[in-house]
Amino acid sequence: MPLFVPRKLKFKAWNQEEKLLMRLNSIECQRGELFKKNHVLLQFTGLHDKQEEEIYDMDVLLKGNIKYLVQWNAELNGWYYTMMDDTQSPVPLTAAEALQCMRLRSFFEESL
Repeated sequence: MPLFVPRKLKFKAWNQEEKLLMRLNSIECQRGELFKKNHVLLQFTGLHDKQEEEIYDMDVLLKGNIKYLVQWNAELNGWYYTMMDDTQSPVPLTAAEALQCMRLRSFFEESL
């Protein structure tokens, strides 16, 4: 097994002006920080739901009949999901957990 295998970093973005979720052709980088003016960057978690859809930061997942929100948790240093109405109880988003969920849409699309 090689010591390091680079992974592909993928992003979508919420266009704040147009109120659209979009794939980007380019992202600016300044001092190692990625950004796109008037957009919220949403990173791919590296995980897929039970329908093989890619799961991104701020996606809304359905598990059973409960909606969950996916977020990066800086304190716990990983991808977590929480119930939409109780964001205080994060659960690690593992590959096994992701396969029990179905991606509905982005949180930003949910709020339209």
